[in-house]
Amino acid sequence: MPIPGNFLSATTEMVDPNTSGWGLPLNAALSKGTGGRNGDGCLVVKSVAAGTVVASTVSSYAVTPGTVLQAVADAAGVVPERIGIQWLNAVGLPIGTTLSLTTAGSSPNWHRVGVAGAAPANTKRARVILTSTPAAAGVNHYWENVYLGRPLRVPGNLLPFGTESTEIDTSGWVPEVNATVSRQVPVVAWAVNNYLAGGHTLALTAVAAGNAAVVAVDRPRVTPGTEYLAYAYLNPPTLSAAAWIELRFYDSVGNQVGAARSELDAPGTGMYTQRAAMVAPPTAASCSVAAGLTGASAGQVLRLETVVITTAPKNVVGSVVPYPDSRFEQGIAGWTRTSGVAVLARTSPWGAATVDGSYALSVTSATATASTVRSARFPTPGGEGLNWRISLSARTVTGTWASLWLRLRWYDAAGTDLGASAGTAYSFPSSGVWYGMPSDAAAPAGATQAAVELIATASATGSEMQVDAVALWQVLPLTAVEAVSGDGYARLTLRELLLDYGLTVYREGADGSRTLVRGPDGLWDRTPVISDTVVIEDHEAPLNVPVRYHVQLWSPSAVLTGTRTSVYVTVALADINTAWLKDPGNPQRNTRVMVRRAPDWQRPIEQTSFIVRGRRNKIVLSGLRQGAEGELVVWTRSDEERAGLNLLLDSGNTLLWQAAPGMGVTDMYVNAGTVTEARTGGTAQDPWREWTLPLVEADMPTAVGVNGAAGRTWQDVLTEFATWGDVLAAYATWEHVLLDRRRT
Repeated sequence: MPIPGNFLSATTEMVDPNTSGWGLPLNAALSKGTGGRNGDGCLVVKSVAAGTVVASTVSSYAVTPGTVLQAVADAAGVVPERIGIQWLNAVGLPIGTTLSLTTAGSSPNWHRVGVAGAAPANTKRARVILTSTPAAAGVNHYWENVYLGRPLRVPGNLLPFGTESTEIDTSGWVPEVNATVSRQVPVVAWAVNNYLAGGHTLALTAVAAGNAAVVAVDRPRVTPGTEYLAYAYLNPPTLSAAAWIELRFYDSVGNQVGAARSELDAPGTGMYTQRAAMVAPPTAASCSVAAGLTGASAGQVLRLETVVITTAPKNVVGSVVPYPDSRFEQGIAGWTRTSGVAVLARTSPWGAATVDGSYALSVTSATATASTVRSARFPTPGGEGLNWRISLSARTVTGTWASLWLRLRWYDAAGTDLGASAGTAYSFPSSGVWYGMPSDAAAPAGATQAAVELIATASATGSEMQVDAVALWQVLPLTAVEAVSGDGYARLTLRELLLDYGLTVYREGADGSRTLVRGPDGLWDRTPVISDTVVIEDHEAPLNVPVRYHVQLWSPSAVLTGTRTSVYVTVALADINTAWLKDPGNPQRNTRVMVRRAPDWQRPIEQTSFIVRGRRNKIVLSGLRQGAEGELVVWTRSDEERAGLNLLLDSGNTLLWQAAPGMGVTDMYVNAGTVTEARTGGTAQDPWREWTLPLVEADMPTAVGVNGAAGRTWQDVLTEFATWGDVLAAYATWEHVLLDRRRT
């Protein structure tokens, strides 16, 4: 499928159905091959003679000097390769090329290459070049999944692209102890749709035997009390190498005031994601990330890829369990055995046992007895009587367990033990399958914090169980709905959804009629769930009539596993002389206008008439009578309303016209023709305008999704731009900031 943000056409990117996007061969013959992953096609570049072989995109793409572009591709062949961005001037002549380093080796399997760089002065356009240097004629090299565009970076990363990735250079990193910093391009096979990894890696090389470390130069700002997560792919030099990543915090004058280190327990010498999380200390002002080897041999190399610092995610929205205590990525955190013989440890090696992340908590009992395992204490604000829910995943690995009793132990502000909840007892077979286990409890009087407590009873010696994805959160309604009448929409909140399940959402009228609700990828019709909490803004809900929402949950195997129904809600339109004009795919453009005159509708029909000699009446052949057409006349009453209506109409998209019930028209999807904007007869300074909108009735658009920030936040803007002047230079409007649509 097309890579998001790719300047290249789908045909050029995927080499399907042909090679028309590729040309300008040097010492090469181009043809279409098979066996690609992003579609079956791939580009075959065959050498005509020994020496450098080059293929380029036929098209070039507009770019302004100073703009950073990234090129990425998957390659396969018997010789190493390079990818580059060729910069062209106003008349299409090359003025420079940014080339990747040569891949460290060759492979007949697909592997990733990439490069990034800033367009030099006088650049007007850019194109991708693919090159290798075979030693003979008739040598094939294969390419596919090619990207050219803005840098591909992790949304929410506090680190800039030049530190997250080394596709440009290594300037975001410095040696800290016994190390040099360089770039390398190892042969690594990444998932076809993992566009954030691959190409250059940061290489830490130990100068001499001993500890070696590098640290990022950047010091992004942090908020004390907020939990942050640092992670990266680590590529250790040997199976026994002690590689680590460390999240660090600094005060306002640069003194380190906290750090959390996480050591990789590698199962081999591949690329492994290692994570470290910590709450920013009270005096923290900034943060950074370091990585290294403990006890390295001279010349050993640790490679890093896709380095990220971000706010730590929760496996359940609202959970009060910190990341280390929930996922066990850097050890067993605050978990302890309070009674019995059980031994606690982080599972080994990386990836051997996990529900969320790369590790889990291992609980091993040498005897067939009960042990109590307890977490650290977590804050439970809100007071007496509030309902809290524990959730975790557990499985049996070896031996057997008679039961697992899951409960909360409550404490007051002074740490006094207030007792445990009744809890929930579970039994589970020795199948190795992960089971989700929840338990609810109401906070007693005086409780301000709680610990998760497990009483695990082994029924065989040497039994091991594993625990992961621990969460504790205040229970809120699974389904909630509210009217946001001032902006003309209803907000539906769905909680505790299962990831990867399909979600279908209908709007249901009082008469029982149902209409699918619009989401980011079209209509919510078995759309995969990517978060346990989903908030849906329904900007097409009718006005002044009650509606409710019917929700269906579908398993990955397409089985209907549950339904929900909300209460009724009414989106109010107080002034019946006004109406909403809405863009279903861009609700930020929706505009409320005052109606001067409703349309006098016409319903055209295609007809052909024939005159028959000797007959009085014609013979008329008719098509199907078409939808309504007419002119809607509205007023805008301020310059802001005028600008808003212009923005709404500019795109030419299908619109939704909504008036109050009883005004003689139902909600209608329409296309607006040539628009007339006229003054209303006042003074030159009068902001009122009269608009004549020729409307043609249209069908509800079903493939249009709701545009949005796609995971981007203000943090991404702060990370990518040094000043607000840079933001203004990159975007024409605030809507372009929201949608990340930059100037060329």
